[in-house]
Amino acid sequence: MESGITFTFAAIFLGAAVLSSVALYARQPIIIAYIALGVALGPFGLAVVSDTDLVSDAGHVGIIFLLFLLGLDMKPSALWNSLRQSTVVALVSATAFIAVGYSTALLAGFEGADAALIGAALIFSSTIIGIKLLPTTVLHHRHLGELMIALLLFQDLLAIIVLVVMESLGGQNQSLSWQDISRPLLALPLLALVSWASVRLVLLALIKRFDRYHEYIFLLSIGWCLGLAELSVWLGLSAEIGAFIAGISIASSPIAQYIAISLKPLRDFFLVVFFFSVGSGLDVAALPQVILPAALIAGILLLLKPAIYYVLVRGVFDEPKLAWNLGLRLGQCSEFALLIAFLGLSNGLLSVPAATLIQATTVITLLVSSYWVVLTLPTPIAIREGLRRD
Repeated sequence: MESGITFTFAAIFLGAAVLSSVALYARQPIIIAYIALGVALGPFGLAVVSDTDLVSDAGHVGIIFLLFLLGLDMKPSALWNSLRQSTVVALVSATAFIAVGYSTALLAGFEGADAALIGAALIFSSTIIGIKLLPTTVLHHRHLGELMIALLLFQDLLAIIVLVVMESLGGQNQSLSWQDISRPLLALPLLALVSWASVRLVLLALIKRFDRYHEYIFLLSIGWCLGLAELSVWLGLSAEIGAFIAGISIASSPIAQYIAISLKPLRDFFLVVFFFSVGSGLDVAALPQVILPAALIAGILLLLKPAIYYVLVRGVFDEPKLAWNLGLRLGQCSEFALLIAFLGLSNGLLSVPAATLIQATTVITLLVSSYWVVLTLPTPIAIREGLRRD
């Protein structure tokens, strides 16, 4: 059915309120309720919410705000040290994951091109799950948080390169130049320089002069976040990287914490829509064809990702507890996998079964990993009181 923006958000948030109440009574993670609601009300379910483009775009805004708030609390020096220290972990783990995904897809009967993109989609871990389920004190003030952010940023850059390659191969000439791949890597320092200069010359002066006007600071921070996100996209990077750099660039402002607190409800609003969009994008009709290989690949990844991260992080940092904690929190597939599935299908690089396999595997790992983390590790939404941390 056709639905306007008011009806769409009413259906999402009324349904989320009902299902999350049921989930809390049943002592289940409420993220699961949002994804299940998307499956039920989305175009492949009851089709109550049919405007998938609106839902997907709104959900993406939630990720942008999440990365912006993350940058607001990051010390650039600590982030640089973590990036430098985690290079080996990021590159070796990415190689291992793509090899596992590719070989498993071949064994499941997929052709070479499908198998290659399936393997590429499984490299990444979810920024949303990783950050949302990490206690704030751990996220910003401990080595675990710094290392997790560094690994996710490395994966973000790898994802951009994969998406650029896919866009180029999806063109008419199927050609790919070195400039296509190197452009994102060259654009990153340029974006950081523009951000640093804008903050020093303009933004900090405005904040200092008008910090008593809370509405103005609220609008200025949102404009800065979304503006740099769009500039990042224009330069060939992702909106998430732009938002993260926007946050880091004003982290030194004395009202950075005020901005973070004031934007948190806005972030949570859009993240509910994001998790709904994850469920709504799952083609239930195509599931029987791929459910067995999807369950197999998901099971392998859920066991292998924590194990590989454990071995690599323990080898580099010699911290067994940190290594296992990090491995469990990054043991799922990413929202980037869903984007790869969509882009591959629309550009003719992926078959429908392969795209559905990526979607199903991603949703399964998101669900199971959320359960695993919420039930065993400290999180802000832990079911057991002893594990609840914020």
